[in-house]
Amino acid sequence: MSEICEPAAEAARIDGLYRRKALAEIAEAEAEVPAADGVRGQGDVLADVLLIKGAPGPDDVRTGRALSGEDGRAIGKALDALGLPSQRYAFCSKSMGPKVRAARRVRLLIEAVDPRIVVLLDTVAASDFAAAFGVSRPPAGIRVRIGGRVVLALDDFAASLGDDDAKRRAWQQLQALRGG
Repeated sequence: MSEICEPAAEAARIDGLYRRKALAEIAEAEAEVPAADGVRGQGDVLADVLLIKGAPGPDDVRTGRALSGEDGRAIGKALDALGLPSQRYAFCSKSMGPKVRAARRVRLLIEAVDPRIVVLLDTVAASDFAAAFGVSRPPAGIRVRIGGRVVLALDDFAASLGDDDAKRRAWQQLQALRGG
């Protein structure tokens, strides 16, 4: 008689396989198209939500990890307030070398993580995303579907943190993810 696999054990085994695959693809992408200033992605490699920032900020460069500063904490709180999944992965699109490399980096990392929702945190990330998928740059604050994913571009999330009007505008733009 063959052994019947417990559903939870089988789910854990499959999760492990997908995690190893995603980690390998992310490592491949990081090797092929290194990030500017050595800033690497961070978070859950099987994330439902992918956050893409254009150029790394000072905290990102200091820690070597994307969204490791105030902007990372603030976007996390905002997404929590919207009730979005807590499984998130973040990276900076800016790569070492020509702009075409940034588009390649974005494409490879999106395909590796395979998120349900992509949030483009600034115009640099939105432009790199557009180049990666051969589409027009998504308009800020309008939820669109591209490549089977919900995509939302923001004006400049990090810059909004120091300006109350810009912060309100960023929050209003993020509202487009409700029901996402």
